Amino acid sequence: MFGYDWPRLHAALNDLPAALLLVAALFELLALATRKESFRQVSFWTLIVGAIGGVAAVLSGLQAEESIAHGDAVHRVMETHELLAFITLGIFGVLAAWRIWRERRMGATERALALALALGGAGVLIATAAYGGRLVFDHAAGIPTEVLTSETEQRTEGHGHAPDEGHGDGDHGDGDQGEPAAAPMAGDSAAPAAAASDHVDPPGTPPHDH
Repeated sequence: MFGYDWPRLHAALNDLPAALLLVAALFELLALATRKESFRQVSFWTLIVGAIGGVAAVLSGLQAEESIAHGDAVHRVMETHELLAFITLGIFGVLAAWRIWRERRMGATERALALALALGGAGVLIATAAYGGRLVFDHAAGIPTEVLTSETEQRTEGHGHAPDEGHGDGDHGDGDQGEPAAAPMAGDSAAPAAAASDHVDPPGTPPHDH
């Protein structure tokens, strides 16, 4: 769907409702502490939108479960994640319906109970997210086997750099090989002098100065 498979779509749909539901609990707490109606209105609307988004997240998660290759360890974590997601959606769904029905008529006691339910739902939501993180980061759930194999090979090989050649002291083998001969120094007359001392004139050659 739009270039997404179910696991990627589920991951994309998770973040917004989770954030909205946590914000709803936070603003309901602020409304109770400050008695400001504006905070209560923010809490109400973020709760409604977050609950609707939670339905989409759970439905996409159920589809993702069917398309992810996994073993027993992943299955156990996945089942716990799914159960917590249903509990989270149930809590906030009931809370949203309750507030739609009673929002304008709630007394102080009812408000306190709604806040307690919201905070409890936030705690279960965090646990749900933690198990979802375990699926990805501890078990690589949703990552195709061929992609995981390729990535493992690349990490084993490092960053893909070729072995360093031509560097270091041991790359030339025998230390006596490949060393350039020392060039004669300027002004060094030893070799010419030796050549001159060995020179013999042919018989009958007139004497001459060297």
